[in-house]
Amino acid sequence: MNTRVSFRGLPAYAWWGLVRFGFRLLYNKLAFAYDAVAWLASRGEWWRWQRTALNYLTAPPGATVLELAHGTGELQRVLRRAAYRTVALDLSPAMGRLARRKLHRSHLPAPLVRGRGQALPFADRCFPAVISTFPTEFIVEPETLAEAFRVLSPGGRMIVVFNGVLTGGGAARRALNLAYRVTGQRGPWPDTILSRVEAAGFHARIVIEELPRSAALLLLADKPG
Repeated sequence: MNTRVSFRGLPAYAWWGLVRFGFRLLYNKLAFAYDAVAWLASRGEWWRWQRTALNYLTAPPGATVLELAHGTGELQRVLRRAAYRTVALDLSPAMGRLARRKLHRSHLPAPLVRGRGQALPFADRCFPAVISTFPTEFIVEPETLAEAFRVLSPGGRMIVVFNGVLTGGGAARRALNLAYRVTGQRGPWPDTILSRVEAAGFHARIVIEELPRSAALLLLADKPG
């Protein structure tokens, strides 16, 4: 993490601390407001950014996809409607309650598990795909990457949607770089993301998915077959 970067005069460590505190509240005590805040902050683009993950799924419909940090369950609905089977994990009990209610209302029940990405309660090589959208830094911790590698079947793929930003003209890359400097949800990601992922055994690359009014930044990590 670059502790020299500041925002509006605050030292970097103080800024990131405040932002992380805000996201902890939003993900726990204020979880009921998560969808509304996401929609407002992204001008409605949030769900489009999340859905870009499906463009990179190599597993066919009918396969079972593991989602890490499922949040309010929006991607679960999308995956289920696309004929995927799913299992989802999140540490937040508040998000678990919200996701269960949302999936029940949609008549799309899905197995939701409370747990940590660093210690997945699943067998080796049991999922052809792992997806995580808008995660915090836990997703690139060595323990999480090792667990994702373990539960993926040979030839499986881990897809991470790191963030999304609104863009104008051809400014997608510039806007994404700026987003890294503004919120904890969009960084500060280590400069060594790809080397970390490859050290866990994956073949990895970063992809920018450009949309009409925005862009999303994704990580594709493939487990050798």
